[in-house]
Amino acid sequence: MKPEDLTRLFVERSNAGDAAGVAALYEENAVMAYPPGGRTVGREAIRKLWESVLAHAPHFELETPLPTLISEDIALTSTPPKDGSGARAQVVRRQPDGSWLRLLDQPEFVTPSA
Repeated sequence: MKPEDLTRLFVERSNAGDAAGVAALYEENAVMAYPPGGRTVGREAIRKLWESVLAHAPHFELETPLPTLISEDIALTSTPPKDGSGARAQVVRRQPDGSWLRLLDQPEFVTPSA
């Protein structure tokens, strides 16, 4: 019921190999900036993408979230990867039942080198 819950649920469901559960964390028409340099649009496309990714049984670790910015029913969540390679950011929206779903997801944002 908090925007930050989505990151924990993403890690739990990914590590369980649950592509449908991962996709359920996204709004129906969500946009994910993945694979790198591309976009995946819509919950069903996100589910198919995660089926492919999770078939390789990657392991995800929970990252400590940065402070969440909330404006009414929209929030910006982010985490710094443990390798210090930039940040991950998501725009999430409060749903009518009070839960939150991802609307925009930038999972692989890398800080440009100088």
